[in-house]
Amino acid sequence: MAAWRKLLSASALLFAPLWLHAAEVRTHLVLGAQPVAGFQYYAGKRVWNDLKVGDMLTLVREPDNAHDPKAVRVEWHGEKLGYVPHAGNDTVATLLDKGIKVSGRIIHLHPGRSQWQRILFEVMVDE
Repeated sequence: MAAWRKLLSASALLFAPLWLHAAEVRTHLVLGAQPVAGFQYYAGKRVWNDLKVGDMLTLVREPDNAHDPKAVRVEWHGEKLGYVPHAGNDTVATLLDKGIKVSGRIIHLHPGRSQWQRILFEVMVDE
């Protein structure tokens, strides 16, 4: 039995570097949560039944936006859901302009009437 344990321990040490290399650890920093602005004007209503809590969102910088030079578009599977609200888009726009990977994740879906409360998402800085 002792020989079996030694062999197992030796093989674990031998293959541990391969296992550790294969494991991927992903970390992110959450900047805060906010609603999707303009939900009622874009694809939100059409895709509402397909959205799920935990779904990832793509944040796309729109520096040439006529209404807001710091505009950041919120997309789900290539569908435009709206924008990061004006009050919270300065930091996100600056990070994206610097080439830092920033994404979103749906944390709450509210089927109520208020368009400002339909989708709550968190903004994350990925490593």
